[in-house]
Amino acid sequence: MYKINELLKLQQNLFHTNDLALIWGIDNKNTLYTGIKRYIQKGILIPVQKGLYSTIPLDQLDPIRLGISLIHGFAYLSTESVLAQEGVISQAVFAITLVGSISKRFEVGGYHFICRRLKDELLYRTVGIEEKDGVFIAKIERAVADILYFDPKYHFDNLSKIGWTKVRQIQKEVGYI
Repeated sequence: MYKINELLKLQQNLFHTNDLALIWGIDNKNTLYTGIKRYIQKGILIPVQKGLYSTIPLDQLDPIRLGISLIHGFAYLSTESVLAQEGVISQAVFAITLVGSISKRFEVGGYHFICRRLKDELLYRTVGIEEKDGVFIAKIERAVADILYFDPKYHFDNLSKIGWTKVRQIQKEVGYI
């Protein structure tokens, strides 16, 4: 069976080099990189960034999934992205904001990303975070708790959308206070 058939059977379109090695069962790095190079030349794999490849054009990728894949570790959508989407803040948000294990600002495929670093003992406490189609997204109260952790004087435009009791409960459970 062709290697590409194994990729297309999967329900994802972003792959790290190590993912490809596991899927294809290749231990030899030279064989792996030769295979990747050939699929890039044929237009089957599209290089996103060093070590990250896609089976569809960048403009067709889910930008949140792309950002989380570029973090290459546990991360979730939170802070300004969630607050703007839910109407808690009215400012335009030009970057997709993530919370993860690294602090990083980057741009790929015309998308801007900001990832704020959270200590592992806080990051992996998933209270107030839900999974939607394989992507972790903070609920309003978790996004508020997150932004207050990073900026205690943050201004919210629509306070009526925030459940402050739930925010304080999340802050305690996660370990922010």
